[in-house]
Amino acid sequence: MKLALLGTGLMGAPMTRRLCAAGLDVTVWNRTRAKAEALVPDGARVADTPDAAVHAADLTITMLEHGDIVEDLLFAHGVADALPRGALLVDMSSIRPAQARAHAAALAERGVAHLDAPVSGGTVGAEAGTLAIMAGGDAADFERARPAFAPLGRATHVGPHGAGQLAKLANQMIVGITIGAVAEALLLAERGGADPAKVREALRGGFADSRILEVHGQRMVERDFAKRAAITVQIKDLRNALATGAELGFDAPITQLFEQLYSSAAAHGWPDADHAGLWLELARRNGMK
Repeated sequence: MKLALLGTGLMGAPMTRRLCAAGLDVTVWNRTRAKAEALVPDGARVADTPDAAVHAADLTITMLEHGDIVEDLLFAHGVADALPRGALLVDMSSIRPAQARAHAAALAERGVAHLDAPVSGGTVGAEAGTLAIMAGGDAADFERARPAFAPLGRATHVGPHGAGQLAKLANQMIVGITIGAVAEALLLAERGGADPAKVREALRGGFADSRILEVHGQRMVERDFAKRAAITVQIKDLRNALATGAELGFDAPITQLFEQLYSSAAAHGWPDADHAGLWLELARRNGMK
């Protein structure tokens, strides 16, 4: 199987390394060429243009910042027309479900199959090969993609086109809201005189335990808000969830509140902080920053 991967940023680079380490034939392209060239020692080949990267690929993965970039790359920069008939495009970016369905339909007219397969697990999961992969599309295409999914993590077929993105929105709603709950709880404990590190330790193993408490709670205790998944990305995902809710006639007041809180964090100077940096905004509001 010949693979192409478009977008070798924070997530795409470690994913490429894992695909190469698994012995797959991988060609990469990135807007900033140096990021793609850094993967040559791992076994990847670098294409000069995105259409050149995909023209002989059996399966192409896109890992891009948002849906408009995916759409522009596919349909304004010639990628869709360069994909071979019968090829499979696996969009692992996080975009709106409606966009995923539109992309699938447009590619089908060109004889190209499509899966929307966003991921959860961040850069840690990408490096370790433990990503949760949520795939929407035809079951047969999901089976075709298994050799590419296997080095990256655990893949689940969740439904038709767009369903993968719905699952990712659900994931991001839970992640974003839970980060806020952990941050607010640890700040309350600190304000009252408890050691937040010890409170986090005490909560582990109880009903309040979670991956968020483990990973993001530790970042809050250490005041480590270096970007892994940026606040701006969390805002994008929450806004996509709200837009999708509006399309479906679904009211999501909790998500709306947290979109406002993350947006406030960005407005107060932390747009590129890790999304655990919501702690900074909540600390600011309480005079603790």
